[in-house]
Amino acid sequence: MTLKQLTIKLQGQIQGVGFRPFIFQLAQQFQQLGYVANHAQGVVIVIQGQDYQQQAFLNALKTQLPPFAEIHSLAISETPPNPFSDFQIIPSQTNGKPSAFIMPDLAPCPACLSDLTDPNSRFYRYPFTSCCHCGPRYSIIQAQPFDRTNTSMAAFQLCPACQQDYQNPNDRRFHAQTLSCPTCGPSLQFISTAGVIDNDPIKPAIELLQAGKILALKGIGGFQLWVDGNNQAAVERLRQRKQRPYKPLALMVADLNAAEQLGFISELEQAALTSAAAPIVLLQRRAANTVAKAVADNNQLLGIMLPASPLHYLIAQAIPSPLVVTSGNRHHQALCIDNQQAMAELAEIADGFLLHDRAIQRPVDDAVVRLIAGKMTVLRLGRGYAPLTIATTSPITNRLALGGHLKNTLALGVDHQIINSQHLGDLNNPDNQRQALAAIKDLQHLYGIENPNLIHDLHPDYFGSRYANPQTDSQAIQHHHAHILACMAEHQLQPPVLGFAWDGAGLGNDGLIWGSEALLINQQGFQRLAHLRPFALIGGDSAAREPRRAALALLYQLDGDQLNDESACLQSFEPAQRPLLKQMLAKNLNSPLTTSAGRLFDAVASLLGICQINDYEGQAAMLLEQQANLSTREDSYPFTLSDTTPSVIDWQPLLKALLLDLNQRPIHDVAAKFHNTLATIILQLAKRAGVKCIALSGGCFQNACLTAKTVAKLEAAGFTVYRHQKLPPNDGGLAAGQLYAASLNASVINRS
Repeated sequence: MTLKQLTIKLQGQIQGVGFRPFIFQLAQQFQQLGYVANHAQGVVIVIQGQDYQQQAFLNALKTQLPPFAEIHSLAISETPPNPFSDFQIIPSQTNGKPSAFIMPDLAPCPACLSDLTDPNSRFYRYPFTSCCHCGPRYSIIQAQPFDRTNTSMAAFQLCPACQQDYQNPNDRRFHAQTLSCPTCGPSLQFISTAGVIDNDPIKPAIELLQAGKILALKGIGGFQLWVDGNNQAAVERLRQRKQRPYKPLALMVADLNAAEQLGFISELEQAALTSAAAPIVLLQRRAANTVAKAVADNNQLLGIMLPASPLHYLIAQAIPSPLVVTSGNRHHQALCIDNQQAMAELAEIADGFLLHDRAIQRPVDDAVVRLIAGKMTVLRLGRGYAPLTIATTSPITNRLALGGHLKNTLALGVDHQIINSQHLGDLNNPDNQRQALAAIKDLQHLYGIENPNLIHDLHPDYFGSRYANPQTDSQAIQHHHAHILACMAEHQLQPPVLGFAWDGAGLGNDGLIWGSEALLINQQGFQRLAHLRPFALIGGDSAAREPRRAALALLYQLDGDQLNDESACLQSFEPAQRPLLKQMLAKNLNSPLTTSAGRLFDAVASLLGICQINDYEGQAAMLLEQQANLSTREDSYPFTLSDTTPSVIDWQPLLKALLLDLNQRPIHDVAAKFHNTLATIILQLAKRAGVKCIALSGGCFQNACLTAKTVAKLEAAGFTVYRHQKLPPNDGGLAAGQLYAASLNASVINRS
């Protein structure tokens, strides 16, 4: 009997998903000899057997993949037979470059949750139980490939019972790299002013929460601060200690039934909540619930998540109240991942610490998603979603994109892949900048890239630009160009594409602050087709924190010195401030011009009396969106588009009509008409450009009302509209866009 031998090399999301055990079982099923092994770039399989059975093996390989596995490339070659006597999983082959695919961290699977609650299981109430289909991945990997010796689990040697599971092909823990049990795995410790508790440390942690105290818990990708979400005084205490007075807080509940008591959940939102990523999902809140007002005051949305680990599950199941779960860091500081670091930095916030001894290799915050115009959209790329791999048609090896200054992420080019990092935060302070530097080194180490060519934002004062400055061959990509390219990368779009990049601010090629850009993306770069009529940012960056400043600038440009002193925005300033503000406008003192759509949203929110000062980023625009959602109006305000190139969108007719409406209509109708107008502007510009492929990007398209109205108008007119789903539309997507520019060989010098 002649045996045929095939060597199969695969790349894709195939490490850390139970892929080798799956191949072992296929080999047993189809009577194949040989082996399977991880190698640096994926998995290699050698099978030896009858031809017809090998064809069945290959068919099953392509059609019966385990959960979360994805094959991106598959190469088969016939090789001379070897003297195999069986089929084995052999040690990893580490020659060559690391794989571009590392699995994100996975929430506990139903089978592991069943073990967790089964008194007859040796994993009963064990807070670190996992198998091939769940458990930590990205947060614990030290090097590739994903073998136990290359993870934080290397510190924990398998006990005989776990070793037996590991070697049993019929067990779902067969070759599970994160396998452990109470005998051999990580352990918990509770520490408070009362002392240290090693025996049943979850119990005092639960009691602490029930007493209205604040718990610091070491989670999957970092520390979290927990408090009873029904306890108003406790939530207020957390806000005071963390110096986070108003920004909404997320809630964790034990199961889907508990989540449904708090928010309305569609099929797509349910799928996101119950997925292995276990993100924070922004849900339309129910009016009747017991959640403390301080959790998300004056907000129609609630951020809800289900337990992301067995430890989370054990605590959430024991407490009937929803639990506030927020990042474990001090105000404007980096996420804590080390026990000693957390106990030092969070000592003035937390009343107790629930620690474990499994090392976290890198900070990975919780992901945030929202249903926008019928599609789930990632707003923060965190646990369960990062690292994100995006395929490109052209190779972009040995390039590192440094992203933006706010909501920073990094992106690394590996062959035909963009590897986008987890959310790193705002780089305004030294602590976060040190974290960014560590992430730069970590990303290069994980993927085996040395001395990459750097790509950064055009703004010279961004942290990434300063970091890249010493490298003479670094590239600068204009901010809004990168936004559109990020959307194109996600959908593998090629030019020409008409992109709308609407956000708060980004430096333009002309040195001005852009933010409402219609860009025609071509192979050479972009052409700027339209933008808002420029207006002043009184006090520069202060205008982003105070919507009333943007409103005052619009009124001044509309009426000059004849400002209405009764206007809501002007009344919000102290009488002594008003002459100075007028003088700043008249003499252009510290009042740079901008075309920012984000500041236009702020201005309208101020004029409607909704928000004069942002207590957190985007508050005014969010409150304006919520008002618009209360109205069914479909009419718009007037506007004009100039015949120049770029065309100037004159907001003055809009503003005049809006101010008249303020005295005649409810605020929610005015807000809706404003949103309708912006969607109509985009439609008219698209018709002018005549390009059928449209990409929407930038922070303004986190606004579900604006996005839904815009998409509906464009699609009704026959345009094909692409927007973000995997990458955030905000600055968290910039790094991927910067890398995509390299894949298109786009010039950094573009026509404005």
